[in-house]
Amino acid sequence: MRRRKFITLLGGAVVAPLAAHAQQATKLPMLFRIGYLDAAAASDATGRNLRRQFLLGLRDLGAIEGRDFQMEDRNADRKLDRLPTLASELAHLPVDVIVAGGDVPIKAAIQASNKIPIVMTVSADPIRSGIVASLARPGGNVTGMSALASEMASKRVELLKEVMPRASRVAVLWNSDNQSKVEDWNETRAVAKTAGLTLVSVVARTAEEIEPAFGSILRERPDALITLTETLTLAHVEQIGHFAVSNRVPMFAELREFAVAGGLASYGASRPDLWREAAGYVVKIMHGARPADLPIQQPVKFEMVINLKTAKAISIDISPLLLSRADEVIE
Repeated sequence: MRRRKFITLLGGAVVAPLAAHAQQATKLPMLFRIGYLDAAAASDATGRNLRRQFLLGLRDLGAIEGRDFQMEDRNADRKLDRLPTLASELAHLPVDVIVAGGDVPIKAAIQASNKIPIVMTVSADPIRSGIVASLARPGGNVTGMSALASEMASKRVELLKEVMPRASRVAVLWNSDNQSKVEDWNETRAVAKTAGLTLVSVVARTAEEIEPAFGSILRERPDALITLTETLTLAHVEQIGHFAVSNRVPMFAELREFAVAGGLASYGASRPDLWREAAGYVVKIMHGARPADLPIQQPVKFEMVINLKTAKAISIDISPLLLSRADEVIE
């Protein structure tokens, strides 16, 4: 991997050039190149905010864009089949590190290079997804953040039952081709059984299967909908949210984006916090650390979001106590 001739320390000070280059005082330093691979469109407001959080995380650690590094952005515009080509473009520039969030972009980056360090801004479960062998010792060229989505299964069911204590039949929209979602489905089903809920599996594995899945949900006439978050469902969050609120189906999910799009409530790891934390891995790699030696970090900040506007639109009462516990109430 290319190395910069000047390295910015965490405190912001600059180390003198190597002796071999001491006489080349007028030559500009070679900036560290960060490849940023995103499944969303460049114009996507949520995606822009997450990228901003990542840059703020770098700035907090003394790494300044234009001085210490340059960004090479590649956006798939929600067309997931474009990700392998975009990842390959970054690998052939080449970049010094690839930053990617979500299992599909991460796996595209891995396919593009087994040498360039890859930092995950988020993976639901990198072990079950086959991305790494261990959280403590990831090995290979991948490290970063895990969202522990599968461990949130019980929290989602608890939240649903608190909001809708009489609910008995719940549809689950999920992608069965994603191995981590298979485990998430199994855990959700186990928790739901204990809570007295009957789950109906509704599978969407491609963008073309999203609309037919909506028809299946309506035919099942569920009391509520749980959407399991991963790259596909997140890429179609507005479509899914519009379906839920327009058909008066209370939707519960993991990420704030689903509540904003029209879902009733969400509970899960804070994505802005994950993106800022991921910046720390990039800074360590800038200073020579190997991804194989950097343990994968689990989230420390979680958030509950209640969409009171949706609740009123579909005639669901939310208790004042629950509203007081929410990190954000959308009105």
